[in-house]
Amino acid sequence: MMKRIIPIALILLFSQTVSAVTEVQVYFPNDPSKKESVKSFEIGSSIYISTKDFVRILSAGIFENIERSKIVIYFGGRKVKISANCSFILIDDKVYQMGTHALFDGNDIYLPMRTFLSLFHRHAAPGVLYDNNKKMIVVELLTYNITGLTIEEKANGTIIRVKTTRLFDRGSLTAWSAKNGWFYLTIAGGVADSSAIRQTRLHGIVRAVQIDQVGKTTQLAFRLRGEVENHELYQNSAPNEIVLSLRTPLSFSAEKIKKIRDLWYIDTIIIDAGHGGKDSGTIGKYGLKEKFIALDISKRVGRLLEKYTNVKVIYTRDEDVFIPLWKRTKMANEKMGKLFVSIHGNANKNRRIRGFETYILSPGKTADAAAVAERENAVIKLEEETSRYEKLSEDNFIIASLVQNSFMKESEDLAAMIQHELRKKIPSPDRGVKQAGFYVLIGASMPNVLVEVGYLSNPQEEKQLRKPGYRQSIAQSIYQGIRKFKDKYERVLDEESKG
Repeated sequence: MMKRIIPIALILLFSQTVSAVTEVQVYFPNDPSKKESVKSFEIGSSIYISTKDFVRILSAGIFENIERSKIVIYFGGRKVKISANCSFILIDDKVYQMGTHALFDGNDIYLPMRTFLSLFHRHAAPGVLYDNNKKMIVVELLTYNITGLTIEEKANGTIIRVKTTRLFDRGSLTAWSAKNGWFYLTIAGGVADSSAIRQTRLHGIVRAVQIDQVGKTTQLAFRLRGEVENHELYQNSAPNEIVLSLRTPLSFSAEKIKKIRDLWYIDTIIIDAGHGGKDSGTIGKYGLKEKFIALDISKRVGRLLEKYTNVKVIYTRDEDVFIPLWKRTKMANEKMGKLFVSIHGNANKNRRIRGFETYILSPGKTADAAAVAERENAVIKLEEETSRYEKLSEDNFIIASLVQNSFMKESEDLAAMIQHELRKKIPSPDRGVKQAGFYVLIGASMPNVLVEVGYLSNPQEEKQLRKPGYRQSIAQSIYQGIRKFKDKYERVLDEESKG
């Protein structure tokens, strides 16, 4: 009985209204007579469910580390890592964010049901979801009918073979080429073994493969090295397979492949010092200005890159001048930048908050992230051509940020590597990798991140940021993150050129 009371006591610390511990019913379409439920409780309109109960009804594998408040779920070849008091989960080591933090009662982790199940359904088990109409968790264990992928390079193109257990209706297959360098194949009624597909060996014009499972529809996305002249889609039986032929121009020779590959080598990095000139950014209690911190750390990062790598460093500003947000990414694109790193200091009305965090471009997923973006975006009021930003409000902003989706994975990797290096050197709380809508990142045709190095609104952190040695440690961490990203991606390119 005591363990049921503990989570409610914990949540009451947040001064929120909590309902009694109850249960969410589970429905099994394949066995309607089966009766199961998952322990839950409510905070306002949010329902939290027991991780251990969820594992039990799935008959999934579980690993518990109670001392570290962590649970790992093993299900259908997927690995889902969950940490208490954290809104992020890892599915096969890829980070996803839930709507709120998971909570811990000393023995079990309680998950925000709707957002967790949405992520679990989309990225781990398409047959598991929450039915809002029935107010039930639905568990329909699906059998994979897409079991693998092979890619073959030919003289005039590339052949992709999707291994299936059956033939699909012709109307269930859709293939098209997007202008962002990706080619998409959608299979309605397809349920894919994503673990097998992620092990596909890449050849020919295909440089990356991504998979998205939405319900009983599979979408395969192929990132291409160059243009496709046309494509052909058909099915074979014995063995069952979907065959996609991507024909490239005859001039797409080995030399041309090399030139395209060279475009991806990270030889130019854009370092963007936030604010400047008439825009001071946030100002600490003791007068320290964000624009000074951003410029000083930017130059330190640049010097490290120039000293220890062969990259060309370009600063959006190298002195105390005002640069409009739109000009920063315009400069990055014109200079053929391969990475864009924007450096800032943070602020919060709560002066006790401190720490570092790294952002990628996406509409804000949390209230805190949205508040940070709103503060950084406020600089547009100082610009002369504010009409440039009017079309980027609300839904239009979402559309604008989607243009950069082709660099989302790389941006996530770069942000994670920088955050990891900061965590190793900086004696301040790690506030994680987050998503928010920063205008300064819009339009950058390259992987891009924004680093908030600390809270000037926190007097202790402001004092730390005044110290040159502390700023050098931050710069060293950002440099190391960039260096590891560069090494990782160039190693992949080298391996592909040999294979």
